[in-house]
Amino acid sequence: MESSVSIVIPAKNEARSIGRLVRQILEGGWANEVLVIDDGSSDGTGSIAKEQGADVIWHPYSKGNGAAVKTGARIASGEVLIFMDADGQHQPKDIPRLLSQLSDGYDMVVGARASDGQASFGRGLANSFYNLLASYMTGQKVQDLTSGFRAVRREKFLQFLNLLPNGFSYPTTSTMAFFRAGYAVGYLPIDAPKRIGKSHIKPIRDGIRFLLIIFKIGTLYSPLKLFVPISFFLFICGLSYYGFTYLTMGRFTNMSALMLTTSLIVFMVGLVSEQITTLMYKDSD
Repeated sequence: MESSVSIVIPAKNEARSIGRLVRQILEGGWANEVLVIDDGSSDGTGSIAKEQGADVIWHPYSKGNGAAVKTGARIASGEVLIFMDADGQHQPKDIPRLLSQLSDGYDMVVGARASDGQASFGRGLANSFYNLLASYMTGQKVQDLTSGFRAVRREKFLQFLNLLPNGFSYPTTSTMAFFRAGYAVGYLPIDAPKRIGKSHIKPIRDGIRFLLIIFKIGTLYSPLKLFVPISFFLFICGLSYYGFTYLTMGRFTNMSALMLTTSLIVFMVGLVSEQITTLMYKDSD
C-alpha cells in the first residue's frame, strides 16, 4: 500500500513474547512505526519492546485492553492502523496479507481464526455464538467477531473511538460500528498459535461481561432486530394464555394483560433505541 502504516500493540505483562514480536515486525519492514502501549505492566514489557526498537507509551496503571487501543489510535501517525495482540497469537507474516486485502477497497480487514485457533473449547463456542448473532444483526457473514488482529483506516476508526469500551470487547464494538456505518468489512483466514504465557481473561467475570456484549451488539447495530422478536414472543404468549383462560374460565386474566402490555413496552423501547442509534451514527460531515 502507498498509505503509511502504524502497528498498535496493546500489552500487559507480555515480557516473554513482546520482544520477539517487535523484532519480527521491524525485520519485515511492513510499517512506518510500531507502537507498544504498556498498560501498567509489572514485568518490564515496555522496556523490552523499547530495546527492540518499538515506540512505547506507558500507562501509569492498567486501564484495560480497549483503553490501550484507543491510546495507540490517537497517537499513531499512519493512515492505516494494524492492531495486534502481544501474546504471540498473531503472526507478523500475515500483515502484508491484511494490507493487500485492505487496498482492494475495504475499510477494515479482520484476521479470522479457525476453530482450532481458539484459546479453549468454551471460548470457541462463545465466539461461534457471537458470530451467529452478529451475522443475524448485520445481514452479513461475520467470521470472527472478537479477533483483535485487524487492519483499519485510521480516519474512519477514530470516528467511533468514543463508542469503544476500555475492556476486551473493543473488537466487537468496532466491527459492529463499521457495519452500522456502511463501511466495507472483510475477513482473512489466519492461523493463530497458542498464546505465550497466561491469559488475562477471567472466565466468570469476563463470561458475564461477554454476555452483556451480546445485548450491546443488538442495541449498537439495530435495536429493533433484537427487541421485535422478544416483543413478538411475549405477544404470542399473552394471546395464547388469554385464549386458554377464556376457553377454560371464560375470562381475561391479569397475566395475559401483563404479557401483552410488556410486549408493547418492549416494542416501544426498541423503537426509541432505533432512533437513538440512528442519531449516534449520524455522519458529522
